[in-house]
Amino acid sequence: MTEGQFQVLRGLGFIAALGLAVLLQRLTPHARLRGSWRVNGALWLVNLVVLGTVCGACACTVARWAANSHVGLLNTTPVSPWVAILASVVALDLVSYGWHRANHVIPPLWRFHQVHHSDPTFTTSTGLRFHPAELLLSLPLRLTAVIVLGAPVKAVLVFEVIFTIANFLEHGDIDLPRRFERLMGRLCITPALHRRHHTKVGPDRDTNFGTVFSAWDRFFGTYAENDSATSIETGLPGFDAPSFPRVLALPLQRMTG
Repeated sequence: MTEGQFQVLRGLGFIAALGLAVLLQRLTPHARLRGSWRVNGALWLVNLVVLGTVCGACACTVARWAANSHVGLLNTTPVSPWVAILASVVALDLVSYGWHRANHVIPPLWRFHQVHHSDPTFTTSTGLRFHPAELLLSLPLRLTAVIVLGAPVKAVLVFEVIFTIANFLEHGDIDLPRRFERLMGRLCITPALHRRHHTKVGPDRDTNFGTVFSAWDRFFGTYAENDSATSIETGLPGFDAPSFPRVLALPLQRMTG
């Protein structure tokens, strides 16, 4: 698979994931929020340019180099392609959990990550709201994980598509039927679980760090129950409707607890 093919397939996955999340918001809304689409869309465009310039399809390049150089666990262990894909998705999601938790624990990282939490509305567009510096800082860790694991190119693509779907769905202003929500919460992070993570005040912000699987929060003691019946005020104190310039400059301002 070439870098161009990788980017096209990843782009198609992005469009499909965003469309699915927006559709579910309309079909089964939680609070009927309009969302901060202008600010979040502007941040996404900045990130598209910055990451496209710095990295592009670097995950594909790194995975292919590791395979050709026989570097990494899965490149030196005889396993089937399906096992390699499953192992890669699980391991890379664990790395994502660790990085997300570090963003809440380490003050310099929180300066950038608070941009994501500054959205006063909790909708699908919140999944686009990341400071470019946060995404750039995550690159060395994520690429190192691909190399150490020896994740195949196809496995990296599958993970990125699954990660994108989970990211948009869990940020969605979506209500789920209680039984289905409880069942899904045993395996995956649901919108209600992640909504609790985006609480405006209180220690609940340091719970439910997972993106795809909820198992990491359960194992490391950061899991906190929540359901669609619960109303939660999201955002950061003092940032009820921050503009795009203010959001971009937020890491340079005072720390928000």
